[in-house]
Amino acid sequence: MSDEISLRDSMPRPTLRVATQGAPEAPRYPVIDAHNHLGTMTWGSLGAISGDWPKRPVSELIEVMDEAGVQAIVDLDGGWGDRLRSEIARYQAPYPDRFLVFAGVDAANFGSDPGFGETEAHRLRASAAAGARGLKIWKTLGLELRDRRGHLIGVDDERLDPLWMTAGALGLPVLIHIADPVAFFQPLDDHNERYEQLVRHPDWHFFPTRTSAHPAAPGFPSFLELIEQFANLLTRHPQTTFIGAHVGCYAEDLAWVGDMLDACPNFYVDISARINEIGRAPYTAREFFIRYQNRILFGTDAAPRVDVYRLYYRFLETRDEYFSYSLEESPGAGRWQIYGLGLPDDVIKKVYAENARRVLGIARTPAESTGAL
Repeated sequence: MSDEISLRDSMPRPTLRVATQGAPEAPRYPVIDAHNHLGTMTWGSLGAISGDWPKRPVSELIEVMDEAGVQAIVDLDGGWGDRLRSEIARYQAPYPDRFLVFAGVDAANFGSDPGFGETEAHRLRASAAAGARGLKIWKTLGLELRDRRGHLIGVDDERLDPLWMTAGALGLPVLIHIADPVAFFQPLDDHNERYEQLVRHPDWHFFPTRTSAHPAAPGFPSFLELIEQFANLLTRHPQTTFIGAHVGCYAEDLAWVGDMLDACPNFYVDISARINEIGRAPYTAREFFIRYQNRILFGTDAAPRVDVYRLYYRFLETRDEYFSYSLEESPGAGRWQIYGLGLPDDVIKKVYAENARRVLGIARTPAESTGAL
């Protein structure tokens, strides 16, 4: 046997032994998953249901939700036009207490339409009339989208102001994803903590960054450039509610996220797909959750599976130490473990559902109103 193994084949198992509670069978309180994708996700082999989810009966999804203690899911894959109407007809219309569908923008037109902000504002009004409950903005804004002159369209580009103003006027929250993990903007070398992940997904690597500040320069903007544009956007539109995906788009720096929450009452965050980040700083993260307990929404950004939800419950509810943030044996983001936050009941209740009810305008079901749940 060789004395050397490749990093790809290395799957060390911790020998640490500590008392653990394990993943709860059910959440302490009903849950609203405020960040999911029911139109594009496929279910993994470990799930109760596998295969191409959009082709499976919605009734089976509801069975999974019931088993996991999830009362409602926000589906961010509505898009616009016929696709939006189809997504609403599949989920939201027959099950209004279980699903909320968000609209999207037609970013493909940004490169040809000089009035893309006004166009998308008009599209959003039509989407709201069709029943959309919010607006989803993808990370291509600021990162890849260019106008007809070949200039990058910044997150805070004033040409999009009509869209944000319309969302505010309609009372529709904007769930927005800016940038990506900081390591995705760094060189792919022996110092990059997400090296293995980026080798597997080279299209997630946004490097090299631009060497010129000119909007037509080649390359990607830096992470800090994007996050500063995001801050400008939040402060310029105080009448519009923004939900920053993935812990405010900067899970690596909860102090920055907290500063923005302090400065912008219109700003909220979800925790989707980032327990791997905040779970390795349990003291800081716990303080963050307690201080901003009214501004944090639960979300997973993962195909609905009972075991995935239970992993999130374990992270939020227990004080378990040094456990995997993933159900897969191969490391996802990086080779580290996470720690449970053991949040107080009143904080858990708000994060699981109460904040989402307030921000998304979700009414209580009759059973909840009477205390039957």
